[in-house]
Amino acid sequence: MAAQPNPKKLPFTLQPGEQVLAFVRRHWLYFSLKIAGVVLAGLGGTALGIAAVVMTFGFDGPPGVIAGAVIAAWAVYWAVRAYFTWYRYQNDIWVVTNQRLVDSLKRHWFHHQMASTDLVDVEDLRVERHGLLETVFDFGDVQCQTAGVVQNFVLSGVPKPARLLAVVDGARDAARRSLGPTDTVR
Repeated sequence: MAAQPNPKKLPFTLQPGEQVLAFVRRHWLYFSLKIAGVVLAGLGGTALGIAAVVMTFGFDGPPGVIAGAVIAAWAVYWAVRAYFTWYRYQNDIWVVTNQRLVDSLKRHWFHHQMASTDLVDVEDLRVERHGLLETVFDFGDVQCQTAGVVQNFVLSGVPKPARLLAVVDGARDAARRSLGPTDTVR
């Protein structure tokens, strides 16, 4: 049996009979706060640089051209950083299928880190929320302790963590039941 088509442009191929139960990325507030900091640093530094040059020696002559080039380089650096902040947010995903839990992260074009664990190896699940923002906006961490090499899968900053925990827990129980009583080790 061939693997089913990849419905959400997942960075991995689904195994035969595998179905996506949950596709999750960090809460939008994570991205909003990070991108706000990057934009403020970029625009604030650029504005301060322009104001400092205008109030001192201006953009005429060699010092002004050099200062303009430095300010432009600063603005380009922060624009590229803003792009990769967005890129990382879009490519930092967790996928729960009926067979496994996958953690995939692409920091930039030349980096891809992926870890996977079978659902039957998930031993303990818990949700953690710290602070007012996580409580009010209903996001937090889902921690999955496994019997594998990577003993903990932490799905950080996910929206509605209790709901995701219920999906993982239900899928884990179904995967264990499908093994039958003679195949289970636990």
